[in-house]
Parts: sequence; C-alpha cells; structure tokens
Amino acid sequence: MTTVDRPTSGTGPTTVSAPAKAMCPVCDDDGLPIAPDTPLTGPGLPADPNVRDPAPRPTATAEIGDWMRGYTRRHPIASLETVGGQVILGWQALVYLVTDIVHLRFPWKEFVRQSAFMTSASALPTVFVAIPIGMTLSIQFALLAAQVGATSLAGAASGLAVIRQGAPMVAALLMAAAAGSAVCADLGSRKIREEIDAMEVMGLSVIQRLVVPRMVAAVLVSVCLTGVICFVGFFSGYIFNVFVQNGTPGTFVTTFASFATVSDFVLTMIKAAVFGAIVAIVSCHKGLNASGGPAGVANAVNATVVASIILLMLVNVGFTQLYVMLFPRTGF
Repeated sequence: MTTVDRPTSGTGPTTVSAPAKAMCPVCDDDGLPIAPDTPLTGPGLPADPNVRDPAPRPTATAEIGDWMRGYTRRHPIASLETVGGQVILGWQALVYLVTDIVHLRFPWKEFVRQSAFMTSASALPTVFVAIPIGMTLSIQFALLAAQVGATSLAGAASGLAVIRQGAPMVAALLMAAAAGSAVCADLGSRKIREEIDAMEVMGLSVIQRLVVPRMVAAVLVSVCLTGVICFVGFFSGYIFNVFVQNGTPGTFVTTFASFATVSDFVLTMIKAAVFGAIVAIVSCHKGLNASGGPAGVANAVNATVVASIILLMLVNVGFTQLYVMLFPRTGF
C-alpha cells in the first residue's frame, strides 16, 4: 500500500493502492484521476494539438508596409474614385439636360424652386462680402499707385481686379459655402432616409429629377451673383476712392474704361457658369454618397465645402493662364 498525505474533510491521510495507480494511465502522482480538460504535457508526452504557439509579432518594417498600403488604398485611390464619380455624374447630368430640353421634359418647377432657394441663401451674404472687397482693393491699389507715382491708374487696377478675379471667386466661394452645403445636406438626408433608393426602385432617375435642376439653378445663380458683385465691388471702390482717398471721379472711370474690355467680362461670366456647375456637381455627388446616419451627412457637407473650394481655386488658375496665353494684352 502507498500512503499519500492529502488534505481532506477528514483527519487522516488518504491511502491509494499501487495496483490502482498502475491501472489508471491518466492519474497524477497521488494516483487521482486528472480532469479531462487538463492538457497532457510534459517530458515524453505528445504536444497537445489544441494548444497553439502565439503568433510572431510583426516587425516594424512590416507594420510600416501595411500602413503604407492601407494609406494608398484609402486616400489616393479613393480620391481618384471620387473625381471619376464626379466627372461621370457631371457628364450624365449634361446628357440628361440636353435630352430633357429637346424632348420638353425639363423639370421647370424644381428648377425655379432651387433657383429661389439658392438666391435667398447666397444673395445677401454676397453683397455684404463684395463691399469690403471693393474697398480693400481700392486701398491697396491706391497705396501702390502712390508709391510709383501713378495715382491715376488706381481705378483701372481695382476695377479690373474685381471683374477678372474678385467677382467670380467670391460668388463661387459663397455658393459653395451656402448653397452647396445646403444641397448636400438635402440630398444626404434623402439618402439616409432611403428616399433615393425608393426613387430608383420606382424607376425614376435620380440624376434627371434631382441633379439636373440643381446644376442649372447653380449655374444661373452663380452668373447673376457674379454680375451683382462686379457692380457692387466697382461702385464701392469708386465711392471709397473719391470720398475717402480724395481721388478724381473722372480719372477713376476713364482709366478703368481704357484698360477693361468686353472679353474680360465675358471671361468672368464663363468662369462663373463653370464654377456654379462645379459646386452643384460636387455637392450632389457628396450628398448622394452620404452614409452613416446624421454624422455621415455632416461629414459629407464638410467635405463638400472643402473639395469645392480647392477645385475652384485650381480651375480659376487654369482659366486665368489660358486667357493670358490665348488673349495677350499688347497695349491699351
């Protein structure tokens, strides 16, 4: 007999016979059966197949490579997909616009409603922004003209700056900040409420019903706001130059008329139309692809304003450079 001391509820030691221990192949040193869930490990025993070795920790080089691949997939490729989607959306909207006008199916009611909405959202801020811009340009060009001894050219410089660059850019930026964000929020709300999906299920074209009237309304409102800014900016610069800086009214108007041409105003209107279309396409694309509930709509609105401003700046640089190359100024 083999005697093993083990604490029990009694007071004496527990006695286990040696033959009983020999008959139990899965007993501990005390001769008691081992629980079935306990893995059998130790010298001379096979490794437990259920016990796996811990995975090796990736090296710093592997982590950096994974991060670079993820960044490339998330940002540059996603950016290209976004730009491609916006180009396709703009082309489809243009095709639907021509087709609807030819077949007399253009949604005039929605167009008038969106035009009134964009005008109410952008008109007053545009006027209040155009006044200080005209005054600021008048101050800067008057100081520069006084330094070089050409005070008579202050009117031409400030007027051309407002018409060529200030008016279309101010109109486009306010369209992106006010009208574009509102359009994106409207379409994004429809998207998360599944109204867009319902229209597609019923066989209605979302581009034809929602995108086309908003794009045409944005183009019209942008052109009108640009004309208003041209007048307000020039008039505010004239008033400030004459009554504050003691300039000559006739000289201000004469020098402006000598340098400004009709092509400058035509280019400004073309830029305004293109800027309005860009704002509409970007806002509609972001709104139609919004996801994630109200937070996703807020993110889409933020992305709309940022992307529109960056794209407008780049397009403005291209327009300006092409105009200088195609229509060089040889004199006045």
